[in-house]
Amino acid sequence: MRIDKYLWCVRYYKTRNMVTEAAKKNHITVNGNVAKPSKEVFPGDKITFRRDQITHIVSVLDLPPSRVGAKLVDMYRKDETPAESFAHLELMKLSKEHYRRTGDGRPTKKDRRDLDEYGNDFDDSPNEDL
Repeated sequence: MRIDKYLWCVRYYKTRNMVTEAAKKNHITVNGNVAKPSKEVFPGDKITFRRDQITHIVSVLDLPPSRVGAKLVDMYRKDETPAESFAHLELMKLSKEHYRRTGDGRPTKKDRRDLDEYGNDFDDSPNEDL
């Protein structure tokens, strides 16, 4: 089975075209070698690919006949992605929300004034130009 079809069948990508684009950008390797979209995979192969800022490591257990349901995916692959990768992604999401929560929109005039006042608190040098 082709690598693009396999990763689509086990639901790592939504479309085969997305897998093809990832393979063309050298984001997918099979047994340590960069894979083209047409690369054949067999049971026992180890696939490594980068998606959503996480490097996934997957071992092929069996080849599915076609796209399978989410509950049946574990019959065809073994996910060996380290848990630290997912923890790192959660940390990145939290750091983005620290400055401004999602959905708050653009900074308001009050936000800008608060930032200006915050910057002026540290400007203790005498102004000799006046």
